[in-house]
Amino acid sequence: MLPGPHQPLHTRRSGRKRSGKSVLWALVPLLTCGLGTPFVIGFAAGRLRRRGLTLGAVCYSLGLIAFMVVANLLTGVPSDDWRNTLTAYVWFGTMWAGGTVHAFLLRGKVFPHVTTPAPAPSTYPPAYGAPAPPLPHSPGSPSFGAPSFGMPSSGPQPAPGQASAMAWVGPYALLTKVGEGGQGTVYLGQAPDGQQVAVKILHVRVGPDSGERDAFVREALAARRVPSFATARVIDVGVQGDLAYIVSEYVHGPSLERLVREQGPRDPDGLTRLSISTLAALRGIHNAGIVHRDFKPGNVLLGADGPRVIDFGVAKAMDRLTTSAGTKGTPAFMSPEQVLGQQVGPASDVFSWGSTMYYAATGRLPFDGPSVFAVSQQIMEHSPDLGPVPAALRSPLAAALHKEPHERPTAADLMLALSG
Repeated sequence: MLPGPHQPLHTRRSGRKRSGKSVLWALVPLLTCGLGTPFVIGFAAGRLRRRGLTLGAVCYSLGLIAFMVVANLLTGVPSDDWRNTLTAYVWFGTMWAGGTVHAFLLRGKVFPHVTTPAPAPSTYPPAYGAPAPPLPHSPGSPSFGAPSFGMPSSGPQPAPGQASAMAWVGPYALLTKVGEGGQGTVYLGQAPDGQQVAVKILHVRVGPDSGERDAFVREALAARRVPSFATARVIDVGVQGDLAYIVSEYVHGPSLERLVREQGPRDPDGLTRLSISTLAALRGIHNAGIVHRDFKPGNVLLGADGPRVIDFGVAKAMDRLTTSAGTKGTPAFMSPEQVLGQQVGPASDVFSWGSTMYYAATGRLPFDGPSVFAVSQQIMEHSPDLGPVPAALRSPLAAALHKEPHERPTAADLMLALSG
């Protein structure tokens, strides 16, 4: 049963244990006698986007190779020889036992528990159109920067005909989960005035430091300066308990990633329109003094009125939280400077835009490989084949995908090149 509305969202859980999939994932090193450790840690590195984990995955891989070399050299040596004994102890201590412990320590971060809201309470049956429980603001769960919606004193209620809320965050009713990524989980929500909104609950824990909270809210609210003609407008930012959330305009339409996956590459005319619209969005983002840092097909939504770029500024806002590892980008769409851990600017978004348009034009990733390390090497050393890309887009993409940031054109320059 869902606790009362004054209780913070993160304590309203369905009572179900964490998915068995996460346990099986953490047991892979144990079940494979350590052979699966590099793959498990590599998966965690890709999911959490931590350079330290990427280095750990590389070290485990080198350990696996070293063991295979040593085992080959010790062929013919008696099994009770001290060299064989030492090798076995080192293997089981690091790759087998160490890998299993490491996987279980990462399990809670790779498979976060916070994204499963509880069902509606028994006093509010899940009938279509049933009212959701009110959630008046409480001192322990403040909402920062929320606009005034004329909320009644009894708390917000869903509009007539709207389904019951699963849970609440701030003054927003969460209606259904619509997606999940490396930064957080997105819900279709309802504002106090009945407006549909997208509520993104970030995969971070917010500490009690008020300065840290204020810095996060200030950074996230900076996204309001971005024009909304080709972006999803940011409506609200808040912290409830130890959860951070961002509320934005809800865009009805699939992501570019999903559309290409299900329907294939875009046609030349559609690509041109998509390219100019997304460049206009990037120009507005950059003119507001913001760097997106995670521009990718999943962050381009194709609404009925045209493409909309989402999640701009979220990565930098998350970096304001000391409990966050930060979101540096999605591996296949990162720029070379992101791979190197250097400071990024608008030129980094231009590179990610080029990678995204390549995906839209071909249905393939511009940089691909069996591991995050392999993808990173491709980004640093490889240039994708632009032959399958429509002729009008080849030159702009080649310029956008230049390895040196200062050699790339700006979003405005690319808009002029494509429109001309």
